[in-house]
Amino acid sequence: MAAQFGRRLRKGATATTVAALVVAALSASQAPGSTVGPGDERAAKATDPPGTPVTGNSPYFTALPPLNTPNKPDTSIDLPVVTGPAEAGIPATVLTAYKRAEGTVKGTDPGCRLPWQLLAAIGKVESGQARGGRVDDDGTTLTPILGPQLNGVGFANISDTDNGAYDGDSTHDRAVGPMQFIPSTWATWGQDGNADGRKDPNNIYDAALAAGRYLCAHDRDLSVQADLDQAVLGYNRSREYLRTVMSWFDYYRRGSHEVPDGSGVLPGSGEPDSHHNGRGGTLPGVPGGTTPPAGPGAPGVGGGTPTPPTTTPPTSPPPTTPPPVTNPPTTPPPVTNPPTTPPPTTPSPPTPPPAPAPVAALERLGTATVTATEGEKFTDRLRVRAKTSAGKTAVGARIQFRIVGDTDARFPGARTRFTVITGADGIATAPTLGAGRRTGTFTVRAEALGTSAPAADFTADVKARPAPAPRSDALVRTSDKELKAEAGGSFADPVEVRATYKGRAAAGVAVTATMVTGDAGTSAENGKGPYFKGADGKAFRTLTALRTDANGLVALPKIYTDGNAGTYRLRLTTADGVVLMVELTVTAATTVPSTDPTTDPSKTPPAPSAPSSSTTPVA
Repeated sequence: MAAQFGRRLRKGATATTVAALVVAALSASQAPGSTVGPGDERAAKATDPPGTPVTGNSPYFTALPPLNTPNKPDTSIDLPVVTGPAEAGIPATVLTAYKRAEGTVKGTDPGCRLPWQLLAAIGKVESGQARGGRVDDDGTTLTPILGPQLNGVGFANISDTDNGAYDGDSTHDRAVGPMQFIPSTWATWGQDGNADGRKDPNNIYDAALAAGRYLCAHDRDLSVQADLDQAVLGYNRSREYLRTVMSWFDYYRRGSHEVPDGSGVLPGSGEPDSHHNGRGGTLPGVPGGTTPPAGPGAPGVGGGTPTPPTTTPPTSPPPTTPPPVTNPPTTPPPVTNPPTTPPPTTPSPPTPPPAPAPVAALERLGTATVTATEGEKFTDRLRVRAKTSAGKTAVGARIQFRIVGDTDARFPGARTRFTVITGADGIATAPTLGAGRRTGTFTVRAEALGTSAPAADFTADVKARPAPAPRSDALVRTSDKELKAEAGGSFADPVEVRATYKGRAAAGVAVTATMVTGDAGTSAENGKGPYFKGADGKAFRTLTALRTDANGLVALPKIYTDGNAGTYRLRLTTADGVVLMVELTVTAATTVPSTDPTTDPSKTPPAPSAPSSSTTPVA
């Protein structure tokens, strides 16, 4: 009986009576944290916030929560842990969206103190928790949730601002989605709550986060009652709306539980009824009011039935037998004397937007192949354009991107599929795809749900992460033997070095060997003295194709000398900047030196000059 309390009373009682009874009942129950009683007084004193209401004062559900407190786990050993009143159940995806929005806002605006139960209360009143949780895996409503046309007839008068992109109406705006944003407000406050790259008012994650941002605007602290009241009135400027939302807010704070998507309880008749039963009066001075005037036989905000107007009787008594034509009736005809308050006008049910034309083809946009390194994000987004059989763009089509193949790549939320609604341009863009640790190719397939249109496939390739470059912090010769050779000959002992890193052999370290002048800091390649010899017999003095083996060792090829005696320097440098200088000594030749490598070997070299009697020069 308690669960049906609010609905049954609404059939014959005025809104004021309903509120008074609820206040009395909740006060009598001494429910913890109850705000309904003080809410009446707050609503009467609340001031209207600036700006256009989020919903354009569209109709809302007026059903009040049951009077019994929802069961909360651990409150009594006699209470079941999972069950509770049906009205306390919140569909799983919708509940997740509210809690995620609370966490996101807490991270960026902790001073707002947004409770998820407030989002749940507004979601209950605006759309019955997305029509009982009728959403897909991505949180998008299975069918559009649209308010009536805001054409000034019983509602605010808001001309079209989105060319029908969100509400399918190019004449006037309508409130859209589970949190009932009008398009102009969504243009400012829209959010991407599920990281799919779109701001969709039909998606509960996007809409819940946008509602949270809006409620926290103007530096509000929602733990302060005045800020809380102003935030709620920013949604719909109605005292009854504030009372209703606060009733559900209090109810959810005292307990709730998760129910499967699609199984949530819809309030009342299942349609917003604030404009059909005398509730929903706006705050004074707000244009586009939401309450039609009360009329004969209709429950009004003030209660009772209007009294028809009266006329002043004649100053002299009427004749005993009055003429039938001129004698005025004792009761004025209702046609010529309308009631003081015009009868209520019942808004026509909202005209649903035209169904989108079926998709006949999907046009792949951008590259057909995307690449990423394992563990990283794909930089290219997958996009398709939906087209009708006439070749026009298909607006509002549901496009599902699905990962096909042996891969651990995923969309946000570890999902293998993601559904996106095409915009006014007919384009659907998949959320950012993340590569896993498994390398190789797989397919991402775009399909127009509910149609026979051919799918559009993308190829995704995950590359292995390049191995980190080997590192070294020391480079030493493996022998301390002096390196000496005669001019015109070669060094008998090879040059071998070992690279290490933190005392361990550094394998695979790239090493460059250069015959240089000067010291390590200012040296340049030497133009004379020791040299390496290529396969073609030509001399060169810089060698780059060196790499340490598994033991960190690298041996240089044979080093030759020209006819110039002296002391020379060989510089060895690793890729990470470790330098080793090796000294090479070339003595004067005791015999005629071999051909200078810089000359043509086919010609006879000139005779060397007699060696100087001075000491060996330093090159």
